[in-house]
Amino acid sequence: MSTATQPLVVPRNSALTLARDYAELTKMRVTTLIVMTAWCGYYFGALKSGVSSLSWGLLHALLGIGLISGGTAALNEVMESDIDGLMRRTAQRPLPAGRMSLLHAGIVGGLMTLGGALYLGLALNPLTGWLALATSGIYLAAYTPLKKIHPICTFVGAFPGAMPGVLGWTAARGRLEWGALVMFAIVFFWQFPHFFSIAWLYREDYEGGGIRMLPVVEPDGRSTARQILLYSVGLVPISLLPTFLGMSGKLYLVGALVMGLGLFYFGLRLAIFKMSPSTARSKQRARHLLQATVFYLPLLFALMMLNTRS
Repeated sequence: MSTATQPLVVPRNSALTLARDYAELTKMRVTTLIVMTAWCGYYFGALKSGVSSLSWGLLHALLGIGLISGGTAALNEVMESDIDGLMRRTAQRPLPAGRMSLLHAGIVGGLMTLGGALYLGLALNPLTGWLALATSGIYLAAYTPLKKIHPICTFVGAFPGAMPGVLGWTAARGRLEWGALVMFAIVFFWQFPHFFSIAWLYREDYEGGGIRMLPVVEPDGRSTARQILLYSVGLVPISLLPTFLGMSGKLYLVGALVMGLGLFYFGLRLAIFKMSPSTARSKQRARHLLQATVFYLPLLFALMMLNTRS
């Protein structure tokens, strides 16, 4: 018998590959932003209660919200696996690429979603658990199927998308209050320039997948540009409300105003260009807007927390 050393064969479905697939399945980058937003909501809710913002309650909140966010993302990918396979930007996700079965992903997503809601309800309070479950339900039962039917899907999807800060607040306070609603409004208005810039960039991909985003239905881009400007303008005064509610100070007020006007500037650059989303130059400006929205939200919440009124 030969004693030659056999080559080491690393299985395709290695631990590293599986970890990457789970990160993609649960949309880890989006889930991280959701958890950060929930942290901001918890911070201000705890501050209003006069308790420490660094506590076991925060850990419970972030863990539960992270679970339900990741689980909902996984179930969304299960529901849209056929569409993802038609679009270049999503074709290599684990389900359309065949690296994970629908059953596997569905079980993982279901357990994470239900487990996260139950965890929030038991470890914190029932209101947060029910709100988190309702958020997931609206995202999956309304927003996801509407994407193949009508551009109103963006408006509908903005409601569950704006809930992380609210969930963080109720995790700390156990009830809804004006501060939570202000955080909801900020994220709600922010989502439109963010998601419309994505839809602008990937218009052809969405069209190929049968996704009825506004730039697909109205390919000249004029309605999309108007929506971007409308919500960018509305975001400016709404982002100032934390100062007037006594949540943050004057430094935040100035910073929020500057960042809001900056975001509006990038939207205006795209709108006044008056070229369809299919042109390379308009896509470049849409990418600049997308990058501005990516920086805007975490910076705004970081400044809000740093310039807290005690």
